[in-house]
Amino acid sequence: MTENTVPAAGVVRPGDEAYEALSVRGLNKRFTAEPEKFQVVTTTEQVVDAVREAVWEGKRIAVRSGGHGYENVVGDPAVQVVIDLGEMREVSYDPERKAFAVGPGVRTAELYRALYEGWGVALPAGDSATVGLGGHAAGGGFGSLSRREGLAVDHLLAVEVVVADPSGEVRAVVATRDPQDPHHDLWWAHTGGGGGNFGIVTRYWFRSPDATGDDPREALPEPPASVLTGTVLFDRESLDRTALRTLTGNFARWHEANGAPGSPYDSLFGGLVMFGRPRTGDAGMGAVGFVHLDAALPDAERLLGDYIAALTEGLGDFPVVLPTETLPWLEAKKALAAAQDAEIGRQKIKWAFLRTGYADDQIDTLYDYLDSEDHSNGSSLVALQSHGGRINAVAPDATASAQRSAVMGAFFMNTWQNPELDDANVDWMRRLFRDLHAKTGGVPVPGERYDGCYINFPDVDAADPRWNTSEVPWQQLYYQGNADRLRAVKAKWDALGVFRHTLAIGDQD
Repeated sequence: MTENTVPAAGVVRPGDEAYEALSVRGLNKRFTAEPEKFQVVTTTEQVVDAVREAVWEGKRIAVRSGGHGYENVVGDPAVQVVIDLGEMREVSYDPERKAFAVGPGVRTAELYRALYEGWGVALPAGDSATVGLGGHAAGGGFGSLSRREGLAVDHLLAVEVVVADPSGEVRAVVATRDPQDPHHDLWWAHTGGGGGNFGIVTRYWFRSPDATGDDPREALPEPPASVLTGTVLFDRESLDRTALRTLTGNFARWHEANGAPGSPYDSLFGGLVMFGRPRTGDAGMGAVGFVHLDAALPDAERLLGDYIAALTEGLGDFPVVLPTETLPWLEAKKALAAAQDAEIGRQKIKWAFLRTGYADDQIDTLYDYLDSEDHSNGSSLVALQSHGGRINAVAPDATASAQRSAVMGAFFMNTWQNPELDDANVDWMRRLFRDLHAKTGGVPVPGERYDGCYINFPDVDAADPRWNTSEVPWQQLYYQGNADRLRAVKAKWDALGVFRHTLAIGDQD
């Protein structure tokens, strides 16, 4: 059963041919959706009808666009109706708004190709090829262009949202960036408040704030024509505890020094992926460093070489520096996506925004967990990624994306295949994250070292006092000073609580 069996629009119930394909379509194979029905929609009017019917019948709903949710929102047993936006894949230029109209079901790979091949522009969104824009943009959206161009929502002009008012009436509302718009607060909430909180997004319009004129080729940033790429390999046996301290320290110090807006390295996007030791077989790589840089920059080769030299400083001759390669921009995006989307199966993920690097004792914790053979996962990794640059040129309250002072992100992923190993693998990831952040209550509490968490990588443990002992509510981790304003928007636009899930914004932390 494949997505090819899914109808373009309509109701799919248990027993129907397409039900199984829709049930297992989510990326995280730990979760299966088994609602009373899937409502596959292709228009805003169909979404309005589906929500209205669910409200009148008192049915609990969930919404899905690309299926990349890492927590069990769509598969929650309480959900009775799943409204599937996966076929809403419009990408077009709206001459009236002078902006690009994008449907919530558009996958990022489709978006990049359509914008670049059609108009030579790009949106600085994520790097996974298959993530749907619906939830991704509502959570902020960042990727390899963001240090140079900001978050995806920094270019959000307007959003169309299906909402339910206190009387139960359902309608579509267009909210814009214009502060005089009476719906402006709803626009603001969709610049980092996360999906499934205030209504159902049926269309985004993107246009950069500094864009002028009617030419669509000037409505969004122009990406690099080509990208200079570099790769460094670190074999596991040479990457001992001391070497890992050096390597992660090098990565962090470089980003601390080059994370502010206006750096000559704004167009550089780098990562350091540290892998867990396999239980059996070849020990494999201990870590891989990658870097992408605008090839048209003056002295691009030197800039890239200086970065790699900084990354490998003090490590002797064991790092293997592969020859640099120049790729067309779209091909470079495909390469990033291929690496990011390689892990498939049952998963537990976590995320932390970093203002500074981890201390040596924390790096030792990473080493102990990743080097251990006492685990049951198929694969595990911790990836440090570039952040900062132009992202940090925006005030924390200008959008709902409050994390505007981080210079790195830390992504944690554990993947396995056997359902019988779920408890052991989730526990392994929970303990790693807790022990790594032991001095701040098991979570990256915003402060001198951390900038909180990322709602596009939701983690139910942040709301669990067994794993978050910081006494900092989970909404503060994700939204910081914007939490109260988001609660106010929620109370205004979803007074009935129609749109709710495990980590939904509400009256209480």
